[in-house]
Amino acid sequence: MSEVLTAPLVVEFPFTRSLGPVQSAFLTGLRERTVLGVRARDGRVVVPPVEYDPVTADELRDLVEVAPAGTVTTWAWNPSPRRGQPLATPFAWVLVRLDGADTALLHALDAPGPDTVRTGMRVQIRWAAERTGAIGDIACFEPAEETAGGAVDGAAGVPRGEANGSRRGGAGPLRGHNGDGRGDIPAGTGRRQAEPHSGEFPRPHTSEFADPITGITAPARLDYTYAPGRTQSRYLRGLAERRTLGERCPACCKVYVPPRGACPTCGVATAEQVEVGPRGTVTTFCIVNIKARNLDIEVPYVYAHIALDGADLALHARIGGIPYDQVRMGLRVEPVWAEGARYPDHYRPTGEPDADYDSYKELI
Repeated sequence: MSEVLTAPLVVEFPFTRSLGPVQSAFLTGLRERTVLGVRARDGRVVVPPVEYDPVTADELRDLVEVAPAGTVTTWAWNPSPRRGQPLATPFAWVLVRLDGADTALLHALDAPGPDTVRTGMRVQIRWAAERTGAIGDIACFEPAEETAGGAVDGAAGVPRGEANGSRRGGAGPLRGHNGDGRGDIPAGTGRRQAEPHSGEFPRPHTSEFADPITGITAPARLDYTYAPGRTQSRYLRGLAERRTLGERCPACCKVYVPPRGACPTCGVATAEQVEVGPRGTVTTFCIVNIKARNLDIEVPYVYAHIALDGADLALHARIGGIPYDQVRMGLRVEPVWAEGARYPDHYRPTGEPDADYDSYKELI
């Protein structure tokens, strides 16, 4: 039995969204080292703030300031941080109820080991050295430094050391931007002694800031390992030898390319391998006018469904070697292989007369 192939794959794209007044104030506040919550209809203070009451669905706008220190309500140890997580070394995921809030905020706690973390422990925010108006402006939480009187040293959450690049994960942070599209909002860097907060939390806040954050751009990424299975592994190995292998259904006798291991019409397992092509016929096509990111192909270009000779299912591929406006249904094409490639780079015209419509109409 042949070995099943596997390959690492990554799906990645930037996700951009605009912000309403509540989220805008919250993220702008983080840039200014201020944590805001919103007061719900029942009087509870929700952090992070939401735009609508979680119970009544009423619109909420009563923003208040809460403390940058709080209490761990529950936690879980993360021994192997992944790409893009807040810290690059083992840390604890914690839910922290900040002083003045009635709900908990999820973030990372920088701790030397799981034996140093406990429910009920006091923690404080470690602010990022450079802040852009994003949740990453909270670099992480750290154990709170207690004074002799039991209060947190520097009640405004003065950090023991600003976060640095060696402690962060590998992905780019979520970035904030302002309304004029100029990109990241500049913020102060380096150590900074914040003025201690006075009074009890929560306390009223105007939610007014200079240069408010109006939108965010966050990297979305999915890393996974793809295993095509035995049938398509044989198909891919055939392509590496510049052969196209399909499988014939024992019931309807149709040849499927790429093979699926079973007939999609009859539901019968397929095992008989059939070599098809390499030439084929364009059954239908589309003209691509939008350039894909990281794809070095100039637009416009043509993607087509191609029924290879001997196959009963069309596959799709790019058409080259011909002006895009001359590609047509019935065009006869053949594969073009790049040096050392494991699959055709594109298909080009063979110079043969166009195929008769009746010969491929069932494959459209």
